[in-house]
Amino acid sequence: MARKGKLASERLKMEAAEEVGFADKVRREGWGNATTKEIGLMVKEMVRRGENILQADDKNKPPR
Repeated sequence: MARKGKLASERLKMEAAEEVGFADKVRREGWGNATTKEIGLMVKEMVRRGENILQADDKNKPPR
């Protein structure tokens, strides 16, 4: 089970790296060569995606 979660998180990280433009570097050089700025941009993208998911969930909830 842990393996499946690890693969999913790796996929999500790579999708975010694609979005902010440094996925090719990661493929060539690995995550260890990503800069702090690149990782920060990736994390910001992942947070943005999470916020969008939460907003969509709120819109689909019935009113109280």
